[in-house]
Amino acid sequence: MTTTTSGAGSEAVVKAAGIQAAALRDRGAEIERARRLPEPFVRAFEEAGLFRLCLPRSFGGAELSLADLVRVLETLAIGDAAAGWCAMIASTTSALAAWIEPSAAREIFSSPGAVTGGVFAPTGRATRTAGGFTVSGRWSFGSGCQHCTSLLGGAIVVNGAGPELSPQGRPDIRLCFFPAEEVEILDTWHVSGLSGTGSHDLAVRDRFVADPHAVSLLSDAPREAGTLYRVPVFGLLAVGVASIALGIARRAIDELVALAAKKTPALAQKRLADRGTAQVAVAQAEGALGGARSFLLATIDDVWRRVEAGGTIALVDRARVRIAAAHAVRDAARAVDLVYELGGGSSIYQTSPLQRCFRDVHVVTQHASVASGSLELAGRALLGVDADYSIL
Repeated sequence: MTTTTSGAGSEAVVKAAGIQAAALRDRGAEIERARRLPEPFVRAFEEAGLFRLCLPRSFGGAELSLADLVRVLETLAIGDAAAGWCAMIASTTSALAAWIEPSAAREIFSSPGAVTGGVFAPTGRATRTAGGFTVSGRWSFGSGCQHCTSLLGGAIVVNGAGPELSPQGRPDIRLCFFPAEEVEILDTWHVSGLSGTGSHDLAVRDRFVADPHAVSLLSDAPREAGTLYRVPVFGLLAVGVASIALGIARRAIDELVALAAKKTPALAQKRLADRGTAQVAVAQAEGALGGARSFLLATIDDVWRRVEAGGTIALVDRARVRIAAAHAVRDAARAVDLVYELGGGSSIYQTSPLQRCFRDVHVVTQHASVASGSLELAGRALLGVDADYSIL
């Protein structure tokens, strides 16, 4: 399979991801204890462009193809899943620069050291005021919030009569960007996996957001012509989430292979690597991961080429991307489960990367973009059932 790339800079970013993954590989326990990405890695990621993988080239970003995005995020997640997740959230958020008025986009995304993040879910309320909106709200899962310079929160536009409606007849939802210093970070991120993402709750009260800093993905059109910005942001997010799961599974299989070469299970005469049950389980895990990865890459490659050639992405293609992403996450988790179980008692110790892979991948499976509800919506699209497909 041949995959498209986004430009000459893509290989440099892939190389940088490999360098950072190697540096991250033995830092997982430290990152997990800190519940955030350490500052040296924040600086390194920023300098290498790993927080701006989806930012338009016109604003200094990499503007990667979907296939290259998978490669970079997967590589980072092999090093450390939480670090890869932080890069994924910042990068998918940076894609929004394609929708924002250019001067505002430069202010948010192109200033020195700029890193963006936030939450798309519309749990905030925005009231129209002169020149913009007054916004209040609280959002869960603000990944990477402690190292961001700008944070967004989804908000429903309301007036005295209730929600305002967009031209399509749906509630008008705006993604509102705030300077990070205006956002309260609530220490809520005490979780089983991906602890190092620092995905705390975010809150604002009666904050003014100027019109150019409040974008709608439902009614606004992208201002950039690149192929990446004709792929719905929700599908882009799902592909990013899937990439992290693939990286976690690759790390888990590699860790088990290394363990099996030196471990002789209790009461056994042969190394784990020499046992038939272990050989079958590793083969099954490798097959699950390889199949999931190949299906995801084949799907996004096919969709990317047709969007490049014809413009607007078809509904059925949006469904296929979401199906491939959700499938990749589920089969990656299955691969991790197989090798975690195969590791036996060795897998349960905090010193074992296998237990961290197990916990991390099962947090990834809970993300809304790849959960069972997304498959239901994708199935409706394939069956031609009338539905609101705005978040597909």
